[in-house]
Amino acid sequence: MRFHDTHFHLDLMESPEEIVNKIENQEVYTIAVTNSPTVFFYTEKLAVGKKYVRAALGMHPELVAQRHKEIEQFIEFTSRTRYIGEIGLDNSNKTIADYRLQKEIFEKIILVCADARNKILTVHSRKAAEDVIDIIGNHFPGKVVLHWYSDSIKHLKRAINYGYYFSINYPMLHSKTGIEIIKNIPIEKLLIETDGPFTKKGNEVFTSLMAENILKELANLLSDPFKATEIEKKISDNFNRLLK
Repeated sequence: MRFHDTHFHLDLMESPEEIVNKIENQEVYTIAVTNSPTVFFYTEKLAVGKKYVRAALGMHPELVAQRHKEIEQFIEFTSRTRYIGEIGLDNSNKTIADYRLQKEIFEKIILVCADARNKILTVHSRKAAEDVIDIIGNHFPGKVVLHWYSDSIKHLKRAINYGYYFSINYPMLHSKTGIEIIKNIPIEKLLIETDGPFTKKGNEVFTSLMAENILKELANLLSDPFKATEIEKKISDNFNRLLK
């Protein structure tokens, strides 16, 4: 059984090339997200010729106010990768104008990705899940992964009904809200993410090489010890299904 990481900021790590080599050696399928089109090139270059690393084209919602003019570049680059992220909306302490601009850019991204019909999205939705779900909708012709979901159970259930996936990280497994969210998601819609370097275990920054730890802890949360291996396999199989 191979492991996976659907959301990892490879380009923000201290030694990206070294980490890529370790990912390849340990055979951890990794979606390396980026925060804007102008930094996509570097991650794309790191992934050339690699079996287990894929570069994702991103436009992080918290950077839209500064980088919104890169949207034309984003649209131009969508043909270069099947993987799109980090994208989405963030309404945490944002001005009305900032959030309105985020929605405008996100709508353009979803339209171009829907036209392509084969994209896999990893989506940020902090304090904005309802709007994210409204914009993506129920008939997106690709795959949607809500990364580090933290909104209401009401919106969670709607996203589940729409067929979205959810990527789980270490902090979610160690918060009351995160555990409640996880237990409301069907096993067949669960995936693993590290979101390194924005997550840590003690003083250790998470990388894709630690995805196995998250998977095992998630499986233990969802089952008794005798069935944990079975749950691990089901979640690993979800990633294979995501790619099909």
